[in-house]
Amino acid sequence: MSKFEKISLFLVRFSLGWIFVYSGMTKILNPQWSSVKYLQGAKMFTGLFTWMTQPAVLPIINAINEWGQLLLGISLILGIAVRLSTTLGAILMALYYIVLPFPYPNPQSFIVDQHIIYALVMIYLGASNSGKAYGLVGWCSKLPICSKFPKLRKLIG
Repeated sequence: MSKFEKISLFLVRFSLGWIFVYSGMTKILNPQWSSVKYLQGAKMFTGLFTWMTQPAVLPIINAINEWGQLLLGISLILGIAVRLSTTLGAILMALYYIVLPFPYPNPQSFIVDQHIIYALVMIYLGASNSGKAYGLVGWCSKLPICSKFPKLRKLIG
């Protein structure tokens, strides 16, 4: 990989990570934030999303949303566990997307919106081993624990 490719990959990974860190932090720091209105607006799979708004389930969904975004962003910024976090992040983006009305997820788009773009970029970042582009994955994979547990090396890679 050339230096330009590494820098480009790092910048994409870092900037996408920042979006998720900021989004997660604003949700965590706002005690009034809840995903209930978003979920209640679902146009597809309404049964699933109505179930997610139940009082026993909603706090779990909110925590997954808040902390999932924050941890995804940290993973991308630091370049560690990128394959795992981008896979989970792409699933999260797909869930956000299927709440929206199809084929017009918002007034400015037809079929493809930012959730699809984020999911595709995450898939690319995971598939391209972007954690190796100025990330901590190289350092972490050399830790003694990774020698003892080779599957862990794949997980953090």
